[in-house]
Amino acid sequence: MSEPDDARSSAEQLGEAARAAPEDDVDRRARLRGHHMRWGWWSLAVFLTLGLVLEALHGFKLGFYLDVHNQTRRHMWTLAHAHGTLLGLVHIAFAASLRAPAREGGVSLTLSSRCLTAAGVLLPGGFLLGGAWFFAGDPGPGILLVPIGGLCLLIAVYGAAVRFGR
Repeated sequence: MSEPDDARSSAEQLGEAARAAPEDDVDRRARLRGHHMRWGWWSLAVFLTLGLVLEALHGFKLGFYLDVHNQTRRHMWTLAHAHGTLLGLVHIAFAASLRAPAREGGVSLTLSSRCLTAAGVLLPGGFLLGGAWFFAGDPGPGILLVPIGGLCLLIAVYGAAVRFGR
């Protein structure tokens, strides 16, 4: 009598585990969706504001931004604004993609999410820092964050393409 009870309880446990796994995936996707929606909209708010500030610096003809010897700063900060804004939109697109069915295999959604978040910091941050301190027309050491951010972005986009592309 104990064997059928043991077999039955094992079957029940397997059934519970099978039901729990999709629910965990649903919860994880919902958490990631919320994270990327928030990150995307706040990135847009921050980097569109940066764009308005840069326009104001240009409009007021401030030398530390417009002088010829500060051209590196102007280019780096413009790149920070552009990359930050674009990555905000990519975060929102990634969040929207999390509602679609995903294929198994490839880069995990968690890794793609983390890499996309890292890219959202490293790419625009590297350009901002590269323009804040520069030497003889060359960007400052902060620019070294840009290729790392670019690699993170490639991993995130590749992972999403494999998971959601058909």
